[in-house]
Amino acid sequence: MFTPYRPEAYVDFSLDGPRSSMLHAIEHVGKHLGQSFPLKIDGKCIETGQTIESVNPAAPDQIIGSVAKATADHADQAVRAAHAKFKEWSAWPGESRARILVKAAAIMRRRVYDLSALMCYETSKSWLEAYADTCEAIDFMDFYGREMVRLDGSQPTTPFDGEENEVRYIGMGVTVIIPPWNFPLAICCGMTTAALVTGNTVVLKPASTAPIIAATMVNILEEAGLPPGVLNFCPGSGAAIGDTLVTHPLTRNIAFTGSMEVGLGIHEKAARVSDGQIWLKRIILEMGGKDCMVVDETADIDSAAEAVVAAAFGFQGQKCSACSRLIAHEEVYDELTSKVVERAKQIVVGPTTSPENIFMGAVIDQAAHKKISEYIQIGKKEGKLLLGDGSIPEVGYFIPPTIFGDIDRNARIAQEEIFGPVLACIKGKDFDDLLAIANGTQFGLTGALYSNDRQRLEQARREFHVGNLYFNRKCTGALVDVQPFGGFNMSGTDSKAGGRDYLQLFMQAKTICERW
Repeated sequence: MFTPYRPEAYVDFSLDGPRSSMLHAIEHVGKHLGQSFPLKIDGKCIETGQTIESVNPAAPDQIIGSVAKATADHADQAVRAAHAKFKEWSAWPGESRARILVKAAAIMRRRVYDLSALMCYETSKSWLEAYADTCEAIDFMDFYGREMVRLDGSQPTTPFDGEENEVRYIGMGVTVIIPPWNFPLAICCGMTTAALVTGNTVVLKPASTAPIIAATMVNILEEAGLPPGVLNFCPGSGAAIGDTLVTHPLTRNIAFTGSMEVGLGIHEKAARVSDGQIWLKRIILEMGGKDCMVVDETADIDSAAEAVVAAAFGFQGQKCSACSRLIAHEEVYDELTSKVVERAKQIVVGPTTSPENIFMGAVIDQAAHKKISEYIQIGKKEGKLLLGDGSIPEVGYFIPPTIFGDIDRNARIAQEEIFGPVLACIKGKDFDDLLAIANGTQFGLTGALYSNDRQRLEQARREFHVGNLYFNRKCTGALVDVQPFGGFNMSGTDSKAGGRDYLQLFMQAKTICERW
């Protein structure tokens, strides 16, 4: 029997032990960069003659590694191979599949510093953000493995004389996993292993900007005992292989995390029934957000300011849960924004592989840098620049913490997802107005309220329309099975990753009745 699940504990990098371990891991991983990873289809390693190179966003001339680049033909082969393997894999007992996840979690736990260091190189995550990413991957596997044991076998039904009745949850078939680059291990691992442990076979198309950590995860799952062909590793551009994977008649299930625009395209294409397709595809979408932290006049302003800076600028604001709007009551707006700016001024921006344990690294690539920079120019026209143009390294895709004040609730930087270290500060006249501003976007992922008024907290429980709502804490940092994660409206299908009903999204229920 597995021990009870509990989330992995984080370490304190100000202490000598964790700091020394991380510095050693950064040095060790740095000596082994540049490896090449093939496609893996039906258990076979395939070189395609074309590669996707992963680079360090903080030092774009540094190659982290490369992966073989798949074509549409490779994508078709991967789906067909997964389909052929499904019958065998789905027949495995759920507990046996769960053991592979628990074993893989144990391997990751032993390699937590190396995996975290790799993300510092590949995505410019800070030490703590990278460590938390690895811990979340471990948590997903430990939790989903135990959940599969709970959901395996016959489920209870109401007894009926003269009959035996049961409900069983069974796998669905080939599941296409399309994870994001911003949580390149945690989300990739969570979606992939949820599909695997429930008896599905998988075609994994990792993010092209962070494929090396995904390839490393695949190797760990194989080391843990995953049979060949159950997980097919198929890197490639969305333009080249995305439509093949999504529209393939043998694709049964699609799990995607990424932008709203791409998610809506997947939703539309997957809804069409292809020739030879005999099912409706199931879609699990986690898309964007325009998340906010609301602060009323009763709040602890110092605590709120600290939380806003952490939520807005952690991992350069490149989280779907990041605080991109600060909505403050007019009585405390000036004091709060001043404290937020003063704290943000202290942030050091630079390469996260540095021994200084820097809080903010580079944004993911040149395209992101260009997009964010364009939004900053828009912000200068829409409001008052309170902080920006700070000191940053000359080399790398760095953007300093940027804060705008006096932003209208309907301004572009208050409505559109920027996905970078840009904070829009908005003033509200009373609590109802604060909630109206908070709810006044097409998204509904995360939100936070700082208040010491019980009546307002209870009103927000009912009326603050987001999938993850936090009181008197930041709007980022959900833990597996502590705060199941997923949002409303254009933030996705509210699939609640890390929740107790998540695995059932990858299964279908079969009722069996025998009359005696």
